[in-house]
Amino acid sequence: MEPVVLTTDRLLLRTVGPADTDAVYAAAQDPDIQRWTTVPSPYLYEHARGFVERQVPDGWADGSMCTFGLFLRHGDLHHGELPHEEPPHGEPPHEDLPHGELTGMLGVTMRSLGTAEIGFWAVKEHRGNGYVAEAAGAVARWTFTRLGVDRLEWRAEVGNRASRAVAERAGFTVEGTLRAALNNKGVLRDCWVGSLLPSDLNLASTAPYLPARG
Repeated sequence: MEPVVLTTDRLLLRTVGPADTDAVYAAAQDPDIQRWTTVPSPYLYEHARGFVERQVPDGWADGSMCTFGLFLRHGDLHHGELPHEEPPHGEPPHEDLPHGELTGMLGVTMRSLGTAEIGFWAVKEHRGNGYVAEAAGAVARWTFTRLGVDRLEWRAEVGNRASRAVAERAGFTVEGTLRAALNNKGVLRDCWVGSLLPSDLNLASTAPYLPARG
């Protein structure tokens, strides 16, 4: 799969590459990101390089994980999905589209047929602005309409209220707590689980959905 570029009112969502290594490394120094996500701790520069040069492109290439950097939007870009084909002669490649600072990262990992999981973190200086929830909504819509996903899950360690607030703002329904379902740096932890369905966004699913009664 080729990487795609999405836009929202305030953000440019695109894959990351070597030019973004410094921004990713700086953001991941935040103790909260290292505590609540599965990024390595301590987070070294080599981790950032491996992420942008291997993990992200490999995930796009085999379709296992679609990762977006969330950048402040600059310039006159159309709202929605930009073509992922090679740009015509004279137009900039996606990594060179006009954009501002990195505000966060968001990834969608394929878990099983029709099911994917969303994960994200926000750059400390850009928290509280609703950027990640805005991006999550756009990526969820793309996931449902382009990847054939019927259930998008969100999971976070119990106590990660910032992540839960983002998920709920993006429309996810928190369904409960799973025991020992999250392995963070070698420690099994309980996690909250939630889901977003195509019908939550007034979209069709690949098969009819019959909710349980009562």
